[in-house]
Amino acid sequence: MSSLYGELKEMLTKEQGVALATLVHGPQQVGAKLLVFADKSSHGTLGLPQLDAMVAADAEQAIWHGDAGTHTYSIETHSFDVFIEGFAPPPTLIIVGAGHIAIPLTTFAKTLNYRVVVVDARAAFATRERFPHADELIVAWPDEVLAKMDLNPSTSVAVLTHDSKFDEPSLKVVLSRRVGYVGAIGSRKTSQERAERLKRQGVTDEQLLRIHGPIGLNIGATSPEEMALAIMTEIVATRHGKVSSSLHDWRNK
Repeated sequence: MSSLYGELKEMLTKEQGVALATLVHGPQQVGAKLLVFADKSSHGTLGLPQLDAMVAADAEQAIWHGDAGTHTYSIETHSFDVFIEGFAPPPTLIIVGAGHIAIPLTTFAKTLNYRVVVVDARAAFATRERFPHADELIVAWPDEVLAKMDLNPSTSVAVLTHDSKFDEPSLKVVLSRRVGYVGAIGSRKTSQERAERLKRQGVTDEQLLRIHGPIGLNIGATSPEEMALAIMTEIVATRHGKVSSSLHDWRNK
């Protein structure tokens, strides 16, 4: 048992996603624990392989939402209550493109305790003078950087490059991974044209539907600061499951 708590402490120290499941009611082994990792692997057992498998699926979901609650499972004639507590890694925002909107977006994200990574191949834009608060500033081709990163449901990606040679390869990488949010700058017409090009490159309709584009909620933004606010608002709303179809209806008007 102590080894499970040691592993849990290590995962939390490393700021990696993990969930702890505890059997609180059942015919036997009440108090048994199962530690579930982001890849659905686990250590420990709740007493039955079937129960472990069922709980692991729910625990993996709890990780990314930071949820805690009791779940009930039935196996044959027995009922089991399992308390699952998810520990999500800190949210990360990856900004592709170090343009004028990226500067206030970094500030907003840091205020909301996001870890912020800014990536741009243009060294003149991606400077510490422009982005003093970014946790990481990377001067390289964004798609190559993204391909090597740990992208997960706690990750949000804002593509702000206004340049197809940067944004399309980046989107192809991001859409192939399970990120929590992906948005791309551009008008409705630009977004539709980009979607058609990506589709010809093998991106599926299902993947394209994950792109928030035009990026950001419609708050009538005109300045870089207002645009950054609209983007950050959409990211937070998506993270908490509050972006409904009604919020996106304006894109079709």
